[in-house]
Order: sequence, then C-alpha cells, then structure tokens
Amino acid sequence: MPEPAVENLRLETVLGALSDPLRLRIVRKLLLESEEYDHTCGWFGLDRPKSSLTHHFKALREAGITRQRQYGLERRSQIRITDLDARFPGLLNLVATWTPPATP
Repeated sequence: MPEPAVENLRLETVLGALSDPLRLRIVRKLLLESEEYDHTCGWFGLDRPKSSLTHHFKALREAGITRQRQYGLERRSQIRITDLDARFPGLLNLVATWTPPATP
C-alpha cells in the first residue's frame, strides 16, 4: 500500500492524523501491545463499522504513521517506528506515555 517516503513525512500531517482520538488509541495500542508483526483491524477490538475503520487506517497510512500490507483479503498495520523516530524524535514516546480518558 502506498505510503510517504521518510523525507516526505510532514509534522502537521502526522499531528493532524493523531488529533483524532480513535486514531491516537490505535497508534498507542500498536506501540504498547504489538509484537514485531503486523495486525488486522480485528486485533484492535474496536466496535466500529468496517468502513469507519478503513477510513481511520487509511488516514494513518497516508500520514506516514503506519505501514499496511495486503495479505489476501486482509490489510495488516504496523507503526513506522524507525522512520518516525528519525524524522520526529520523541513523538512516539509522547504517544506511548499518553493516558487516554476513561471511556463511559
């Protein structure tokens, strides 16, 4: 799936994608709970329509935050940790240490 090259990552685009609370939770979960492999949308346990999740994962990929790979009918996501740390040092640490508000 297409994603911006490291030198084309823009802070305002990355922050814009992370400004959505659901996308911020997705990135945080990947950072804190992910292994070395990538994950399907179902792994996140989000109670949202598939079309909504597709939109959010596309926004993260197009901003350069995640990398998605197609495996048959599934798309799997992982954080571009090396690329983001090189371009915006400390940003992912801020996301990982963020405490989401309690959900009702």
